[in-house]
Amino acid sequence: MSETPAQLTSALLYLDGVTVSFDGFRALNELSLVVEPGEMRAIIGPNGAGKTTMMDVVTGKTRPDKGEVFFEGHVDLTTLDEAEIANLGIGRKFQKPTVFEHHTVLDNLRLALAGDRRAGFNIFWRESDEERSRIESILKIVRLGDHSNRLAGGLSHGQKQWLEIGMLLAQEPKLLLVDEPAAGMTDAETHQTAELLREINRERTVIVVEHDMTFVRELGVRVTVLHEGSVLAEGSLDQVSADERVIEVYLGR
Repeated sequence: MSETPAQLTSALLYLDGVTVSFDGFRALNELSLVVEPGEMRAIIGPNGAGKTTMMDVVTGKTRPDKGEVFFEGHVDLTTLDEAEIANLGIGRKFQKPTVFEHHTVLDNLRLALAGDRRAGFNIFWRESDEERSRIESILKIVRLGDHSNRLAGGLSHGQKQWLEIGMLLAQEPKLLLVDEPAAGMTDAETHQTAELLREINRERTVIVVEHDMTFVRELGVRVTVLHEGSVLAEGSLDQVSADERVIEVYLGR
């Protein structure tokens, strides 16, 4: 049995010729994308470029009409449902934070620990030393160590975003998909979020979908520009910003 192209590469995530249509509209059009283990990639592009659909395909929310989507070289994501893909180690943070507002920051992270115990979470449960250590580590990464006993509903918008990222980290993902993390943040929170994602990227592969070019520049990573469901350009932010096609369809003059 011959190996697929995905198995012949070192890619953590491999998309090739992925097409998705909704009522005749092609949201993705022969999209090909390769993300290496340990990489952080920024995905940019105008509204309707296919950024959200791409994440929907990777996480199993949307099935492609055609094309290949492989994880770790051998797992065909098009054959799995959302829960199976999440269990593989692919975590997704949506643009609007979804935290348990009436629980403390600490309890939000406890609820999210790998081996999700929401159904059995009760007053008799006690975390192990290992779990306590992991939660303390996550609190430090997401800058919420001083807020662990606050109700999540009382956090600022930016802090809720960080808490949700922390809840994803508790599930120990190999690949983290983050949708517009800087949206609605103050300048200080935006700067801290870039630092936070760079810190996470030391141990995990990260894909960031973003509109804020200042934030993308601060990440300092390879950028993929999508347009009409395909890759328009790829390279450093300076390289894609100088591309005439990118200027025309997205950045403006």
